[in-house]
Amino acid sequence: MGVSGVWVGVDLGTQSARALVATGTGRVAGLGVERLASLRDGTRHEQDPDAWWRAVGAACRRALAQADEPREVRGIAVAATSGTVLLTDRRGEPLTPGLMYDDGRAAGLVDRVNEAGARVWEDLGYRRMQPTWALPKVLWLLGEHRRPGARLAHQADFVNRRLTGHEVPADLGGALKTGAHLVDEDWPRDVLDALGVPADLLPRLVRPGALIGTVCADAARHTGLPVGTPVVAGTTDGCAAQIGAGALRPGDWNSVLGTTLVIKGVTREPLRDPLGVVYSHRAPDGGWWPGGASSTGAGVIAREFPGRDPEELISLAETCHPAKPVAYPLVGTGERFPFAAPDAEGFVLGGPPASEGERMAALLAGIGFVERLCFDHFDLLGAPVEGPLTLTGGATRSARWCALRAEILRRPVLLPENSEPALGAAVLAASPGRRLADVAAEMVRIRRTVEPRPGRRFDDAYLRLVGELARRGWLPAELAAHATERTGL
Repeated sequence: MGVSGVWVGVDLGTQSARALVATGTGRVAGLGVERLASLRDGTRHEQDPDAWWRAVGAACRRALAQADEPREVRGIAVAATSGTVLLTDRRGEPLTPGLMYDDGRAAGLVDRVNEAGARVWEDLGYRRMQPTWALPKVLWLLGEHRRPGARLAHQADFVNRRLTGHEVPADLGGALKTGAHLVDEDWPRDVLDALGVPADLLPRLVRPGALIGTVCADAARHTGLPVGTPVVAGTTDGCAAQIGAGALRPGDWNSVLGTTLVIKGVTREPLRDPLGVVYSHRAPDGGWWPGGASSTGAGVIAREFPGRDPEELISLAETCHPAKPVAYPLVGTGERFPFAAPDAEGFVLGGPPASEGERMAALLAGIGFVERLCFDHFDLLGAPVEGPLTLTGGATRSARWCALRAEILRRPVLLPENSEPALGAAVLAASPGRRLADVAAEMVRIRRTVEPRPGRRFDDAYLRLVGELARRGWLPAELAAHATERTGL
């Protein structure tokens, strides 16, 4: 890839819009951030769609102003939250607020959605939609705001229409939770007809990375982007983070450990999970990106040790590994992955920890054990799991924690220099006409490889946790047996 141009990636999140200007070698030439505000009230979570556009404009102007030298802007792509939707008129103007990804007002409609779409959801592998997914929210919006000529827009669609000045298709990643049939790459018309969703409400569908237009004059004045800049279909923020991590070839995996744990990988075929805890996005090359989100994560440490320096606690834990107590640490009630147990609660086996260091050691190891069990689940489903593993998320700020995870997982781990979703969107913007994995290989920089410590000192504790989860009826027997077999003990 030539390095004379730059590409712009936008990450439209819950709290801010981030615009990143990247060169062909992945160097960040500019970064702009603009805050966003939400309206929350119980299950209600809304944002003003016009505020998205104002924030995108401000973030792009700042990022482009920071670029150290004039360069040709060769493309832009927008990543956005998954399951955030609104209705617009024919001109793309909002008729409703944006119902955010976790808005729960449509929970009463999800059973109707799952009854009508049971065959399709089964075929796609996730088996059931969740109450906060987009399709139940579409029904809720139609019930509250139905108007002649209304159009459905996902969060990224709304911004892309403002960028181009005309109607745009939706990317398959963003449309997954609205019911898009990712195998057929079309809407399941019979299901949507049965639910009363008008055919003219729905946008056309394309894969992420497709060229969908160019920046119009009004958008150029608003964002600072040159008129005619190619606009490329983006994807969800989670998929954009995977792109930013460079995990794009079959067998590659990206484990994101922040408040909670999210793992995404690459397979040639979609994974059909009998438990319904894994679902797969469609990759630009026609392959699949399966993933799942657990309820464990660093949020447990923030709750158990409020106001404490995590690195100090990790240092205290160093001399206590492996801890005698075995912890199953959950951020809240209920587990989503690698098994579904709405009533699951965290616990500690082996009596109370003898010290702060041992308590911290048990929590760190427990998070690592859940991460390991996730890979055991992927392996049971037939996914290739032995390829490169990239770690991202806030937990990667700790070298000690990364080394511990490598040891528990018994595999090397890669730490990228910058893996934020905005970089992944910039990689997508640079991908038309090329394989996305090849573009990422040039733009995603790996800063370090962490090799696992020799030995298997955590295997016994891991098997104690697996056995207890099975005994409590949360972990299916088949997965417990497979995890045990994979330890080689």
